Amino acid sequence: MEEQRQQVDGQEQEAGAGILHVFGRQLKLCRERAGLDRAELGSRTGYSASTIASFEQGRRIPPPRFIDNVDELLDAGGLLKAGKEEVARAQYPAFFRDAARLEGEAVEIHLYDTHLVNGLLQTEEYARAVFAMWQPLLDEAIIEQRVAARLARQEIFTRRPGPHLSFVIEEAVLLRPIGGKTTWRGQLEHLMLLAEKRNVVVQVMPLARQEHAGLAGPFTLMETRDERRIAYTEVQGDSRVHTERQKVRGLERTYGILRAQALTPTDSLALIEKLLGER
Repeated sequence: MEEQRQQVDGQEQEAGAGILHVFGRQLKLCRERAGLDRAELGSRTGYSASTIASFEQGRRIPPPRFIDNVDELLDAGGLLKAGKEEVARAQYPAFFRDAARLEGEAVEIHLYDTHLVNGLLQTEEYARAVFAMWQPLLDEAIIEQRVAARLARQEIFTRRPGPHLSFVIEEAVLLRPIGGKTTWRGQLEHLMLLAEKRNVVVQVMPLARQEHAGLAGPFTLMETRDERRIAYTEVQGDSRVHTERQKVRGLERTYGILRAQALTPTDSLALIEKLLGER
């Protein structure tokens, strides 16, 4: 079964790379038809010529806004826009693509994290440090691709109407200086800024807590626009999207207890501020 899973994951990764190369060839053909070189297209879209080359060669994920703008600029007639969703999915590792799609449709997301700051909350420096430590080691191009994808997900904070987001984070996560002291401080400061948003709640599960409902590990709960309630779990690259009501209800119950056991949002921010002051 594991060999079959690895084979499927490999096929999905190859499919994602293929989508990027197809889009890149289409972009190049549209650019050349419009009589623009890479530098000219870059200056009109706010990118360097080398970045345009990376888009055309399938080495870098073009963001959705670029695709919308360049489709109109090159008079592509919707050809480039048509591949926008597939391109967006290709930026994620195969095991996360279904969850990423659901996340984009969610009106509520509730997350419990045990090992590192959640990707939606990560700074660019923190995310890059996380992927640089990934085992097996990732190529530099893959690291940059995944950092870009992680940052793209954070457009959720500017979405209107904004989804309701709540996070329960283990205190140990906040104590771990991933990326070094400067990156660590930047991450905690960023966390405090996001926690000030009206639709975001951040709570810390203190190390001193004797009772703990989340010992089975991290998970995510989502509710979509069509009122589907979904759970997502992930460990060592093995991910599962759960839609069966009994499973989802059980995790919802667990999350409710976790929030009751964690520090209040106000006390959580006070703890983060204290950590910043101590180091």
